[in-house]
Amino acid sequence: MTDVSFLTAAELGPLIRTKQLSPVEITKHTLSRIDELDPLLHTYITPLHKTALKQARKAELEIMQGQYKGPLHGIPIGIKDNFQTKGIRTTVGSKLFVNFVPNKTATVAKRLLRAGAIMLGKLNMHELAAGSTGTNPFFGTTRNPWNIEYMPGGSSGGSSAALAAGLTTIATGTDTFGSIRLPAAMCGIYGLKPTYGLLSTYGVIPTARSLDHAGPMARSVTDLAFMLQYMAGYDANDPTSLHVPIPNYTENLNKGMKGLKIGIPSYYLEGLDADVEIVFNKAMIILKRLGAEIREIEIPELAMSTYSGYVTVTGEASAFHYKWLQTRPEDYSVDIRSFFLAGTLTYTPQYMQAQAARRKLVEAFQQAFNEVDIILGPTIPITTPAFAQNWVEQNLDVIRHCLSFTVPVNLTGIPSLAVPMGLDSKGLPLGMQFIGNHLSEKQLLQVGSIWEGVNPLTIRV
Repeated sequence: MTDVSFLTAAELGPLIRTKQLSPVEITKHTLSRIDELDPLLHTYITPLHKTALKQARKAELEIMQGQYKGPLHGIPIGIKDNFQTKGIRTTVGSKLFVNFVPNKTATVAKRLLRAGAIMLGKLNMHELAAGSTGTNPFFGTTRNPWNIEYMPGGSSGGSSAALAAGLTTIATGTDTFGSIRLPAAMCGIYGLKPTYGLLSTYGVIPTARSLDHAGPMARSVTDLAFMLQYMAGYDANDPTSLHVPIPNYTENLNKGMKGLKIGIPSYYLEGLDADVEIVFNKAMIILKRLGAEIREIEIPELAMSTYSGYVTVTGEASAFHYKWLQTRPEDYSVDIRSFFLAGTLTYTPQYMQAQAARRKLVEAFQQAFNEVDIILGPTIPITTPAFAQNWVEQNLDVIRHCLSFTVPVNLTGIPSLAVPMGLDSKGLPLGMQFIGNHLSEKQLLQVGSIWEGVNPLTIRV
C-alpha cells in the first residue's frame, strides 16, 4: 500500500469505482501513515480516526451497492482548521479558538464531503491564517517533508505538507495574501486561488473579508479540477458569492497552449533569488517549446500592492479581532498580536487610499489582459528558507519579500494557479503561478495540466 499514499484522486478514483481498492483500506493506510509521520511533521491539529473510518465504511457500502457518486467518492481529504466543521473542534490554529466546536460546516467543506470525500482530520495552519512560515506555538510548527529544517509556507502549511508527505490525497486551503500559493511553492504541490466569490467563504473564519478566498490543494491539476467542480457555485449564505454558470472544469484539460499569449510583468523579474531566476528562465524556454508566445509586459501598479495589501489585511483583520485584542491579548502570539494591532492604528484616509490603489491595480490588470491571455511569474521571489531562531522576525521578513508577488491577485480578485516550477540547488521545490482574467479557471487548469505533463520537479538549477 506504500505507493497508494502518493496516488492522486484521478488515479485512485477508477480503482475505487471498479472495486479494486477499498475506501476503508485506503483510509486505514493513510491514518496509519499519519500516526507514524505526523508527530514529526505536525500537519494535523485534530486527526479524526473514528470519523474517517465511519465515513469510509459508508462510502464503501454505497459503492458496493452501485451508488458511486463521482471522482471524490472514497478519496481522503484534509480540511484546513479555519473551515468550520459541525461538532468537530475548529481552532484556526489559535489559542483563541482552542475549545471552539461549531454548530455548522463551511459550505465548500460540506460540498466536498457530500461528494463522498473522507475527512481524515483538521489540518494545521499558521495561527489565525495570518502568517507565511507555518510556525505555530500552540499546536506545533509544521515541517516541510522535503527537509524538516525548512518551512512549508503558510498559512495553509498543514495542507501543503500533508499532501507532500502522502498524509492526504486532497486538501482545502485559504488564501488572503498568498496562503494557498506560497505553501504550494515551498512543498511542490498544486494550489488554486479562484476568482473572488466563485467559492463560498461561508463558515470559514475570516482573516480579511475582502481578500479571503477558499480553494483546492492537491498533487495534480486534475484533482484541483475535480475539487473545484464540487466547491464552486452560488451560496445564498455568502453575500459575496457569485451567481454565475459553472463550466465543466475537467473538460479538455490537455487542450494545449499553442498560440497562447503569456505576459510576464517586468516587476516579477526583479530581485529574484539566483536559483529562482535560473529555474524560471528554464520554465519560460519550455513554455515556448510547448507553443506559448511569451512577452514582457509592464504593470507599474504592482509596486504599490504591498502597501495596499498590508493596510487592507491589517485593517480588516483588526476589525474582526478588535474585541479579543482588548479582552484576551495573551491568547495571541507576539507577532500575530502586533500584526493585528497595527490595523487598529489604520485611519480611514489610509484605508481609503489603499482601496484607491487597489482600484488602479484592477484597471492595470484589465489593461494587461487586453494584450495577453495569461500572466506568469514566480509564485514567490525567494527559495524556501530554513527555520530561524527568531521566528517572529522571520515571519514578517517572509511576508515583506513575498507580498508583492502573491497579494495582487487577492486585491484584484482574479484567479491564480500555483504549480511546481522545479528544484533549487538544495533540492527544495520552487513554484510559479499562472494568473488569469476574471472567471478564467478553466483556461488556467488547461494550461496547468499541460505544464504538469513536463514533470516540472525534474527541472533543476
